[in-house]
Amino acid sequence: MDTKQRNFIQENGLFLAFAIALISISGSLYFSEILGYIPCKLCWFQRVTMYPLTIILGIAAVKKDFRQIYYVLPFAVIGMILGIYHYSIQKGFISTDDTFCGRVPCTGQYINWFGFLTIPLLSLMAHTLIFIICLLLHKNRGDNK
Repeated sequence: MDTKQRNFIQENGLFLAFAIALISISGSLYFSEILGYIPCKLCWFQRVTMYPLTIILGIAAVKKDFRQIYYVLPFAVIGMILGIYHYSIQKGFISTDDTFCGRVPCTGQYINWFGFLTIPLLSLMAHTLIFIICLLLHKNRGDNK
C-alpha cells in the first residue's frame, strides 16, 4: 500500500467504518420496518453485532480515537461468523433444524439479487469491510495516537 492510500485510510478509516455500519443498520431497519420483512433469529444476532458498532465507530470517528478498534474487532468477527453460517444455511450448504430460527425460517430469502446476494451476505460484507478497515488502521499504527 503506498503512502497516499495509507494516509487516506488513516484519515478516513474510522468514518468509513462508521458509514458502513450506519448504512447496514439503516438497511436492516428499512427491510424490517418499511418492507415488513420479519427477521429470523440469526438475522437478529447479526443485528446485535452491528448496532453497537454504529455507536462505537461514530464516537471513535468524531474523537479520532483509534484505540476503539479493539472494541470493534470482536463484534466484527462474530458478525462475520454469523453471516457465513447464515448464508451457508440459506444456500443449502449446511442443513439445520428450522425450529431453531423461530417462526421465520433461516432458509428464507426475502431478497436474492443476482442469484446470490441475500441479506445475510450483505451483513457478512459489512462486517468484513469494517474488520478489514480496522486491521488496516491497526497496521498503519493509528492505534498508537
